[in-house]
Amino acid sequence: MLSAFGNAFRSPELRMKILFTLGIVAIFRLGSVLPSPNVNAQRVNECRQLGMTGGIGGDGGQQIYSLINLFSGGALLQLSIFALGIMPYITASIILQLMTVVIPRLEAIKKEGASGQAQITQYTRYLTIVLAVLNSTAFVSLAVSGQLFPGCDGLVYDTSLFPIVVMVLTMTAGTGVVMWLGELITEKGIGNGMSILIFTQVAATFPGALWGIKQAQPGQAGWVTFFLVIAVGLLVMSAVLYIELAQRRIPVHYAKKTVGTRVFGGSSTYIPIKVNQAGVIPVIFASSMMYIPVLYSQFDPESPVSSWIQNNLVQGNHPVYMVTFFLLIIAFAFFYVSITFNPDEVADNMKKYGGFIPGIRAGNPTARYLAHVLNRLTTPGSLYLGLIALLPTIAFAFLPGANQNFPFGGTSLLIIVGVGLNTVQQIESRLQQRNYEGFLR
Repeated sequence: MLSAFGNAFRSPELRMKILFTLGIVAIFRLGSVLPSPNVNAQRVNECRQLGMTGGIGGDGGQQIYSLINLFSGGALLQLSIFALGIMPYITASIILQLMTVVIPRLEAIKKEGASGQAQITQYTRYLTIVLAVLNSTAFVSLAVSGQLFPGCDGLVYDTSLFPIVVMVLTMTAGTGVVMWLGELITEKGIGNGMSILIFTQVAATFPGALWGIKQAQPGQAGWVTFFLVIAVGLLVMSAVLYIELAQRRIPVHYAKKTVGTRVFGGSSTYIPIKVNQAGVIPVIFASSMMYIPVLYSQFDPESPVSSWIQNNLVQGNHPVYMVTFFLLIIAFAFFYVSITFNPDEVADNMKKYGGFIPGIRAGNPTARYLAHVLNRLTTPGSLYLGLIALLPTIAFAFLPGANQNFPFGGTSLLIIVGVGLNTVQQIESRLQQRNYEGFLR
């Protein structure tokens, strides 16, 4: 392993890419701790340390902006320049991906190749800025009105219109800069830029979360829980890594074809279908859906429906919340896989180029076979996603003091394992091009 790291820095091209990526990550983390204009940073830190209940900053309403705060590495609650992080871009990407299935015009643009993909990317950028304006406006309003940390005001120096507009514009511009930094990593660095930035922000929350587990219990009990959580986390991470790499390889043969005096085809390959074909997207979808009733309850807090929501859907360890969240993840896993992997389209492409699955007729029988295999793989994959997403709640039941601080679960663990594995595989391929041994054996 140490020799592999040495080989990675021995290659001039790869060394420059790695150092460039690390430099962008450092700039990104710096912007995540720099407060926005008009923000009383000292007061914000005091309110965060008080641990007020309710609102976004406490346990009572943590469900509302917890995903954004996770993807911002805690910068959201610090009112920093990069407070929104990469979340508006993720939301815009998901919306555009769904719209390409619903709107025929966007689907036609997507099929135009590189030029069509560039146009879709441009639409994603525009939508990201729109979402950033909306999110920053809502978040600044919460900070000004004192609802960010209920019972803790004075987060901003001036509540007049101009300073508030400057705060909104600063956070929106920060989102644009984050998007640009991610594209720079993709173009000149190593790995997918947006994924690397998400990985950085999620990993930044791990030390504080682990230390919070230790501090939740005094004396020897805190250290026992601390090391027990690390041991459980490493086991869970190993299991997640195993399942993320698991795939079903469907063999495909291509018939030989003679064109003039030359013979083409006759090769064999396979279609890799992963057990977790949907990745982390179903968890994000389900989390977003769970926010909707909570937001409704804040607009009409006196109604019986709002009271039921507050009692059953706000606390993450409530059985109703757990069952609803689990079922939503399963439903969105099947939905997302169905729109990203089209068996009919794959079967038509195979038939067009003379490919066939051994023992399966080309055309509709191939499409039905692919759909059958996809459903059989998506079922355990969706159950796996649901269990991983509920790990923090399970940890709360069995590990005292690990509740909200348990980092080895849900979206964070899937992101860290997925992005880390993808980045290592890219470095591996570049090392093998220069006849170096890679990280993976």
